[in-house]
Formats: sequence, C-alpha cells, structure tokens
Amino acid sequence: MAIHSSFKRDWLSNPKNEFLAGLVVALALIPEAIGFSIIAGVDPRVGLYASFSIAVIISLIGGRPGMISAATAAVAVLVVPLVRDHGTEYLFAATILMGIFQCIAALLRLDLLMRFVSRSVITGFVNALAILIFMAQLPMLTGENMTVTTYAMIAAGLAMIYGLPRVTKAVPAPLVAIILIAAVSIYFKLDVTTVGDTGALPDSPPWFHIPQIPVTWETLQIIAPYSLAMAAVGLLESLLTASIVDDMTETRSNKKRETYGQGIANFVTGFIGGMGGCAMIGQSVINIKSGGRRRLSTFVAGVMLLILIVALGKWVAQIPMPALVAVMIFVSVSTFRWQSFTEITHHPWPSNLVMLATVIMVVVTHDLSIGVLTGVLLSGIFFAWKVRQLLIFEHYIDGRTHHYVFGGQIFFASADLMYEAMEFNEDAVDTVIIDVHDAHFWDISATGMLDKITQRLQAEGKKVEIIGLNEASASLVDKYGEHEKPFHSLGTTGH
Repeated sequence: MAIHSSFKRDWLSNPKNEFLAGLVVALALIPEAIGFSIIAGVDPRVGLYASFSIAVIISLIGGRPGMISAATAAVAVLVVPLVRDHGTEYLFAATILMGIFQCIAALLRLDLLMRFVSRSVITGFVNALAILIFMAQLPMLTGENMTVTTYAMIAAGLAMIYGLPRVTKAVPAPLVAIILIAAVSIYFKLDVTTVGDTGALPDSPPWFHIPQIPVTWETLQIIAPYSLAMAAVGLLESLLTASIVDDMTETRSNKKRETYGQGIANFVTGFIGGMGGCAMIGQSVINIKSGGRRRLSTFVAGVMLLILIVALGKWVAQIPMPALVAVMIFVSVSTFRWQSFTEITHHPWPSNLVMLATVIMVVVTHDLSIGVLTGVLLSGIFFAWKVRQLLIFEHYIDGRTHHYVFGGQIFFASADLMYEAMEFNEDAVDTVIIDVHDAHFWDISATGMLDKITQRLQAEGKKVEIIGLNEASASLVDKYGEHEKPFHSLGTTGH
C-alpha cells in the first residue's frame, strides 16, 4: 500500500505541470550540455548523452524528487587534462570509476558529513552559484554577436517570464518565452545566435560502449585521481543542491539514496559514451519554478532531451540563444538569496564572514569544492573559538589545599586555557584538587594537558587529586592518560 502511494505521488501527481516543467528543463539543458562538452574538450554528444542518462536514472533511483542532475561544468573542468593527455575513452572509464567511488561513499554513509555544513556555507554556495550562472551569460550580453535584436529578445523573454504568471500559471512562463521567441526568430529569419551555433546535435541515440582502454594497473593509476575528484565534487554539489531544493519545496530528501543514485547514474553513463555529472542548481530551480516537484519532471527532462536532439534536432537547432539566456538570467535572480543582504545587519559577524568567504572563493576560483571547504573550515574555526570562550574557571585555597574548579568543554582549542589557569611553585600549598565535575574531556589534547599539569605539580612534590570526571571523560583519561593510576574519582564535587 505504501509503495503504491509513493508511486502515485512521484509519478501521477499533477502530470501536466510535471511534463511541462520537464520540457522547459530539457530545452535549457541542451546548450549547457554542449557547452560543458566543449569545456571538457569532447564531442557535444558526450555531454548530451550524459545529461539524458543521468537525468533518467536519477529520476528512478535518486533520493531528491524534482532535482535535476546532468552533465555539469563543475565536473567537466576536472577532466580537461585527462582528455587532453589520454583521450575520450579514458574519460568514459573515469566516469565509471567515479560512479563506483560514489557508491562506496554511500556505503560508508559519507552523506552524513553534510551535517557539518553550516547554514552560512549553504547561503554562500547558493549566492555564488547564482553569480556564476549570471556570469556565464555575459558572453551573450557583451560578445561580438551582440545586436539590438539580441537585447530585444532577452528583454522580451524576461518580460514574458515575469509577466505571464500574473495572467495565468497554466503553463510555465519560461516555456512560453522560448517557444514564442523561437517562432518569431524563425518566421522573420532574424540574425541571432542559435542553439545549433553552439555545437552539432547528435542524430542517433546512445548505445552500450565499453571504454577502449588497456585494463592495467597503470590505467587505474591514471584515471583514479580524476575519478576521486569527480566523485567528491559531484557528491558535494548534489547534496548541497538537495538541501536547497528541500528548503524550496519544504520537503525532505534521502541523502543516502541520492548518493547511491548519483553513483549508479554515473557508472551507467560511462558505458554509453557519456561524461560524469551531478545535480544542477540552475536547472533544479527552473524545474521547481515551472511546477516540477516529483520524479516525473526529472524523467521527462531526460527523455525529452533525447527526443529533442535526435528526432527534432533540426528545429531545436534554430532556437535563439537569447531566449535561453533570458531563462538563465531568471534562474540567476531566483536562485540568489536576496534576504542575505538584510541578514548581514543582524547575523553574527562570523556567520557573515563564512558566507562572504564562500561566495568569494567560489566566484574567484570557479571551483565549488574550494569555496565550500573554505566555508566549512572557517565555520569549524569560529565554532572552536566560541566553545573555547565558554570554559568556566574558579579557584580558592582552603588551608594548604588549592582547589581548582573547571566547567565547559575541554578539547584541543581550550586545553591551553586550563594550563594557563593553574598556579605553580606555591610553597604554601601541599595538595591540589582539580574539580572537573562540570567539564567534559573530548580528545587527547585534553588528556595530554591534564597529564602535563599533573606531572608538573607532582614534580613539585604536591599531592594531586582529579575529582568529578564523568564516565566518558574518565574512560578517555584512563585510556590515553600517562599518569599513575588511580589518581581521580568519578562524579564527586570535592567540596
């Protein structure tokens, strides 16, 4: 019963909107897939076949309904040296191995690492991608082929995309804009750049193809580094995009299933002459904004992409690029999180710095992984510093006994504060009691600092007692401490 309900929801819920949304995405995928193929240095069909394959497979087994996955620039830029030095067949093999690595990542539950990506990093990631999407349209806005006609088409496209929803939402506005602008361009034979000008469209569907490479250890050494980088970047972008689509649709996704889905999709794609890919935030936003929420829209996007390039390639090639540029500008504006400007005024400065650093690194390097890793690293540093400041300390002397009371988290970033709080070489003190009843020890840096304090005090001839260790901290101290046992007690306050 549950399976039937899930099938009905994913495939039969609002089929008209899902189909039309998928068609819009398919049209937007064509020039991008060709462009990514050019970036990688391969024939356009490699990117187009990959986009078809990945979209269809991920629609069936992915963990985020409504999200679009296809060939992407993030993966394409990684394989440029591989294609240049070894050829396209090695790219196919690397894509297959990429899929295997991603399936291993799913088995190891590496998707759980997404929990360490802060909201500030995700906001920076989204804003950076919106900027990159807009920057990708600049050649059309400022290139040599730029004419008054091109400007007029882009303006007309944006007017329809933003204006039509105020009249009716029966059909996706981007689809209407593409069809009407294409019809006008073809009828009046306007001199503008078309989809066909970006690259040749294939005239046949993909077939099963085993990469023609030597199956040797040397080959594995060549493709493995590329496959690992492709797998990591692909999963990073896919899981971040899944989180963004979760927020847009106010639904949840299965990150583990999505990781498996990405792996299987890339594995299969390598056997049909396609390049590696991952989730695409731009096309995912187009899909969501056009009414696509379920698996059907992603499936339609993949299938219609193949139909459009193979059966209707003659007509698709005549679609003017300004129409698609208008759609992508709309995507860029819709993707950018404009409220982040106002949030800067009341969010903590570390969160703002993390967001801005993520944006800057992604835009400057055009590498999503570098930007996200920079944001995650800064988030970790700021978090550690904040927790370090929460260490509580007080002390008092009772006769010839000096009591120290610590509370908070003691780990690599705060252990030195514990040492700095201690007073050594006190002639009037015979016994030192360190009360950690309200503290928790997290790592070997904490236990090592406790050893250092204890050993120095004992070297001065003082008796040292550690009291109040909770069970977890005591276990860590007993396992990694270098002191002579027993010298501590559990769960007592000592005063």
